[in-house]
Amino acid sequence: MIDLFISAFVTLFVVIDPPGCAPIYASLTADASAAQRRSMAVRAIVIAGAILVFFAMFGEALLSFLHIDLDSFRVAGGIMLFIIAIDMVFEKRTERREQRAERVIATPEIEDVSVFPMAMPMLAGPGSIASVMLLVAQNNGVERALVIFAALLLVLALTLAALLAAGPMMRLIGAKGEAVITRLLGVLLAALAAQFVIDGLKASFPTLG
Repeated sequence: MIDLFISAFVTLFVVIDPPGCAPIYASLTADASAAQRRSMAVRAIVIAGAILVFFAMFGEALLSFLHIDLDSFRVAGGIMLFIIAIDMVFEKRTERREQRAERVIATPEIEDVSVFPMAMPMLAGPGSIASVMLLVAQNNGVERALVIFAALLLVLALTLAALLAAGPMMRLIGAKGEAVITRLLGVLLAALAAQFVIDGLKASFPTLG
């Protein structure tokens, strides 16, 4: 159970990427008061958590309804996460997030950023949805699911802390520090994504094992 918790925590932490979300949130809420920033941060975490829990609980049933084999989803999810990892290593993901943030800032009528773009797609995006679905689908049983949800809760709590401390934290680590952290997380995510693909292929083609 400890190994499962650590594996789920690392996977979700890397995909959700609290250190990468913090500077974007800081720029989106630059003109907001401290109370507004706290309110939007909490709302974004709650909404993203609800979305991820929904897909964790009902994602496999959705795949079954669509006649999609779980092993095929493992391979597809692994490839998707690998692409995200490449973007993180070469900073493409950060660039896209910043561009999205700039578009939101340039639209005066959008004041509350908790739902878009923070909850979706920054926190509960394709990568995190695929990850939580894969983790729950690979680990049958209520106890294992609860362990994964505990890991998700811890990641979301750390993300909330990162959002609330976004301004001071960014001044502390700086742009270069953030770039180093993002690249390291990208390399780790690439390895996890490769493992998803390998597991899916082994299950689909037992002779490969």
